[in-house]
Amino acid sequence: MRRTADSFWEFLDVPLRGPARLLLVLLIVPLLASFAFPLWRISMKAPQYPDGLSMDIYSYQVVGGNDGHDIQEINTLNHYIGMHTITREELRDLDWIPFGLVAMALLALRAALLGNVRTLIDLSMIAGYISAVAFGRFVWMLWEFGHQLDPKAPVKVAPFMPVVFGEKQIANFLTRSMPQFGSVLMGAFTAGVWAITLWYLWRGRRESAHPVTA
Repeated sequence: MRRTADSFWEFLDVPLRGPARLLLVLLIVPLLASFAFPLWRISMKAPQYPDGLSMDIYSYQVVGGNDGHDIQEINTLNHYIGMHTITREELRDLDWIPFGLVAMALLALRAALLGNVRTLIDLSMIAGYISAVAFGRFVWMLWEFGHQLDPKAPVKVAPFMPVVFGEKQIANFLTRSMPQFGSVLMGAFTAGVWAITLWYLWRGRRESAHPVTA
């Protein structure tokens, strides 16, 4: 048993092979490309807005539909029920997410050029952590917007949880919230890193269970 454990710990220091290094470099491309596409889109439609209102959330900015005018209209509607005004400053998580993406890209490049199995595991854990925290903070932000309502608002609405995935009817508005291509690209990076890591761990477990003897 001790020999098996020692063999596995030794395996963690084994340098990555060429195909894994190449895949890590290729995975950096969709990660950095995610800056160019929205991560999430929130839209709403009502009889008085037949064309709907929408806003796209990027990793570093929020952009309203109709050349940015939709956010102004959404904020006007939110004012009546006492919701926070949607501004770039209010979406504080967009301050750190770009740095998190660049950090993952640099760590992936480091693992591809100099890394071993141990650095690959570190990268997969960091990528999973950043993705989970970013999504968790997004859900928390929606909860805050729907629950921290101004009691002095002209229209009284019971606190509510805005939709995260799919559609939800709120008053006479049908709201829709869905991930966009930027999230797909980020997910491709994280899934790719985890796939490479799990393959190496499986290979390491197999080799530690059947060590080669001289």
